[in-house]
Amino acid sequence: MIIKKRNTKVYALGQHIPMSAHKARKVVDQIRGRSYEETLMILELMPYRACYPIFKLVYSAAANASHNMNFKKGELIVSKAEVNEGTTVKKLKPRARGRGYPIKRPSCHITIVLKDISLAEEYDYNYLDN
Repeated sequence: MIIKKRNTKVYALGQHIPMSAHKARKVVDQIRGRSYEETLMILELMPYRACYPIFKLVYSAAANASHNMNFKKGELIVSKAEVNEGTTVKKLKPRARGRGYPIKRPSCHITIVLKDISLAEEYDYNYLDN
């Protein structure tokens, strides 16, 4: 008999963030697997433009965890953080001699999943039956 505790994961999803996915991945790779407080400190001190929207998503996911699931923020870790490419707005900028120069404005979708480490264990009671 395996007794599994309740769902231990909460997430926040940010869509159409006006930034290239490559630049956002550079920041997300630094916070994956870290605790909530450590993640906030890292994001506040990193000098990249991508840090602010990721900081807001981590903060929002923690607010979801504490409000919806009654988790403690001190026991949360970033279990999954992924960045996917979004839509790209393509425009033409007028240049000399009637030519057009293409301008690409990329966007990305960022998903942050937080996990409560105090409730993450599965208990296997099969060995007690023997």
